[in-house]
Amino acid sequence: MAASESLLQEAQKSDSRDEHTRTFSKGVELGPDGKPCRTCTSSSEWKAMFKSTKIPSKTAATTLTPTPAVAERTDCPPDIEQLGRASWTLLHSITAAYPSSPSLAKQTETRNFLSLLSKLYPCHTCASDFQTWLKEDQNAPRVSSREEFGRWMCEAHNAVNVKLGKERFDCDRWEERWRTGWREGGCD
Repeated sequence: MAASESLLQEAQKSDSRDEHTRTFSKGVELGPDGKPCRTCTSSSEWKAMFKSTKIPSKTAATTLTPTPAVAERTDCPPDIEQLGRASWTLLHSITAAYPSSPSLAKQTETRNFLSLLSKLYPCHTCASDFQTWLKEDQNAPRVSSREEFGRWMCEAHNAVNVKLGKERFDCDRWEERWRTGWREGGCD
């Protein structure tokens, strides 16, 4: 069992004994099971949780601090930021490769894919937000052409950016960013 998993289990045991001892960092998202969700939490918040987790003992509370790593590992499960970047890269790449004039079957498959993605996405909070966003009439996937789908995906991405306090991307430049490369030749 990994050290962080052992620490988490101990913290959860203490939480089940006394709800007032819960010391998870503010940015730690809990999953549907009530346990901290690694996929819904940034790496920095996940690490902070273990630095501040206190486990009651018979004598006094002890702060558990993991042994500091010499270098950041690259083989750990993705956090919410890594998952988000990878997901947006995949989704925008799908729009860039989408046919200019897709068949009705391709359009149906694409709508089905987006619906399933909103239900299967690993971060339950993100999945729920996307499902809610998709239910609004103006946000229904527009998939009748590559141009339309690319703009729709850019709008979906911008909705998330706004929610996260990030800058909006100029959707007039979606194809340049994800399909053809920048006009000044920076991708050549």
